Amino acid sequence: MSKFLKFTLAAGFAISATAVFAGEFGLGRPALPEEIAAWDVKVMPDGRGLPEGSGDVWTGDEVFSENCAVCHGDFAEGVGNWPKLAGGWDTLDHEDPLKTVGSYWPYLSTVWDYVNRSMPFGNAQSLSADEVYAITAYILYSNNLVDEDFTLSHENFTEVEMPNADGFIVDDRAETEYPKWTGEPCMENCKEEVKITMRARVLDVTPDVEEAEAAPVEAEPVAVAVAEPEPAPEPEVAAVDPALIEAGEKVFKKCKACHQVGEGAKDRAGPQLNGVMGRAAGSVEGFKYSKALKAKADEGLVWNEETISAFLANPRGYMKGTKMGFAGLKSEEDQAAIAAYLSSFAD
Repeated sequence: MSKFLKFTLAAGFAISATAVFAGEFGLGRPALPEEIAAWDVKVMPDGRGLPEGSGDVWTGDEVFSENCAVCHGDFAEGVGNWPKLAGGWDTLDHEDPLKTVGSYWPYLSTVWDYVNRSMPFGNAQSLSADEVYAITAYILYSNNLVDEDFTLSHENFTEVEMPNADGFIVDDRAETEYPKWTGEPCMENCKEEVKITMRARVLDVTPDVEEAEAAPVEAEPVAVAVAEPEPAPEPEVAAVDPALIEAGEKVFKKCKACHQVGEGAKDRAGPQLNGVMGRAAGSVEGFKYSKALKAKADEGLVWNEETISAFLANPRGYMKGTKMGFAGLKSEEDQAAIAAYLSSFAD
């Protein structure tokens, strides 16, 4: 390498070094106010950071269907491994709880902020403020936290109370627990006396020998033949095609996010459907029905194969203002299969 080339490179490096490390650090420049504003989109639990705007449940239903349902399902029930946004009520004390917006999230601001900042997936920050309000309102509705006529805005935002708002505590482990873990651990003779303070029998897994020995031996019960009255003949019910019931079970997967059937079925976003066939509409005790369904119930609506099929074909057309956000089952075969499946569950 020539002396001239060496000198040129050295001079170049010197100039570069001077430019990069000028001043204290010589890196970057102060951010402009408009640049800070573009990144400062956080929303706080007390409503700070919320822009003006509003959105109602039904607008949210439409926007959610267009932008969110492909991952989160039509009813926020989740698709595949994508997150479920609704459901999970009363599961937080389970070994495998379902943590959703309705069951777990303590602040509504987290919902608004995350949707506004990061959604839809792959097209973040493409939604208007009104659309974010509407989607948030629909998620609340999917969790049965607001009625179908609810409108969320920057004015009433802080009035919405989340079910798990009091479910979190301040992390004070640095003060209460960390000191116990410092210092050299004790390896022997750590306690003057060792006492058994609990026995497994508290959990009914260890028999109490003393009580078992002292307990009197009970005599074997003597069987006595008693003539039982003849059971009343059961009314004849038309047999339902098992294949149709099986098909209905598959179709019912579209309904499981909101409705339960079978043993232990409970109300969710929609009422449990045990015994629904032949049942008067709006008659599940304790469930909060929509005004539209109550009106139909007052007219004497009874659920049967005909009315269930008509309702499922076009829920909003059949019952304007219905609380159910399901778009409907267009296939008559699917409608018949659902009716057959539901008929297999008694009260």
